[in-house]
Amino acid sequence: MVPNKNKISVAIQVLPTTTYSHPYEVIDKIIQLIASKGFNYMVCPFETVVECTLNEALLLIYEIHNECYKYDTQSVLINIKIHSIKNTDALMEHKISKYR
Repeated sequence: MVPNKNKISVAIQVLPTTTYSHPYEVIDKIIQLIASKGFNYMVCPFETVVECTLNEALLLIYEIHNECYKYDTQSVLINIKIHSIKNTDALMEHKISKYR
């Protein structure tokens, strides 16, 4: 298998179940983690979209999962959508530029 260096768009929705704090507090920490990686990203009402390689996305999901349990998280559901295009980047701008 040849590693793909092209960027993908990955939509990540994190749904933590918390006991003592509001789930948004955990989500804010996850957005901070994503921002610290230096990837192009966009926070949307229901998910955050990140542009990176597939390998970077899979590592990011792993880190997000672990980050959730550093806080008041009893369980977490992470929904992931991946868009890739053969031999080129799959960027958010391609999808939304005509709406700006």
